[in-house]
Parts: sequence; C-alpha cells; structure tokens
Amino acid sequence: MPNDETPSNGATLAAGPFSGPEAFAQLIREAIDAAAHEGWREWVWSDPDFSDWPLGERTVADAMQRWSSAGRRLTLLAERFDVFERHHARFVHWRRMWGHIVDARVCRGAGLPTVPSAIWTPTWALRRLDIERCRGHSGTDAMSRRALRESLDECLRSSREGFPISTLGL
Repeated sequence: MPNDETPSNGATLAAGPFSGPEAFAQLIREAIDAAAHEGWREWVWSDPDFSDWPLGERTVADAMQRWSSAGRRLTLLAERFDVFERHHARFVHWRRMWGHIVDARVCRGAGLPTVPSAIWTPTWALRRLDIERCRGHSGTDAMSRRALRESLDECLRSSREGFPISTLGL
C-alpha cells in the first residue's frame, strides 16, 4: 500500500497530544492543507464514521482540490459512510470528480477489528485514542506510525468496498 516516498517530512504539522473537538478538527485541516502544499502521494484516513471531521468545509474542499492529481492515492476506512451525504456535501462532490484516486473501504461486522480514528502518512500520523473526548496524539514518531499502520492494515484486510461514487437505483 502506501510507501515511504512522500515529500513531507511532517515538520510543518503539530506533534504531541491534543484534546477537544476543535483541536482535532484543526489538526485535520492542517494535515489536508499540508498534503496540498507538499504534494503527499498517499495517505490513509480512518474513522468509524467521520461524523466530526471538518470535511464539509469550503477550505477543506479547496485543499483537497489542490492536492488532487494523477499519481495520488487516498484510502478511506470506516465502519460506515452514511454521514457523508448529510454532513460533508463538498467532500462528496470532490469524491465524485476524483473517485479514481480514492479507495473507500468498510470494515464492520462481528469479529472484525475496530476501525481507529486516525490519519496515517509515511512520515506523520494523527490518532484519536478517545473518540468521545477527542483526545489523542500526533507526530512523526516511527514506532507510533508503524503501530498505527499495522492496525489499519488489519482493518483493510477485513474490509470491503464502500462509499460508491454514485448510487444506482431502478
């Protein structure tokens, strides 16, 4: 999956603990902006449902548009994607245009691993350890990134396609 070749060294992103919904949302905004400015090739977003991510904001949609280009890859991993249509309309619109660079996966069911709330890149990661209180940690620590990647890979192995670009009906 993602390799260790990404332009960012994670230096522009915060490192250390964070606490609270606004701090969490701000870190996501900063990561998306860094991805756009630094040309990150691949990354993974993971959350049970992405309900409290700021993906419906215009600035986020603009940054995602700047990030998008051939050779880029975003993997989305969730237990469900049903909140996107209601809360993240701008992201849904962007996804329809750039679906070929997005791999959306669902990992949900009895006996399957719990989907972490996180962003993983080869050089920086954010992990929300307490979703209810929006507490977690971000940074460049290789061991933390490796542990997160192993957790994500476990979910990805058990996942199936999800969040289609369009829904077809009769």
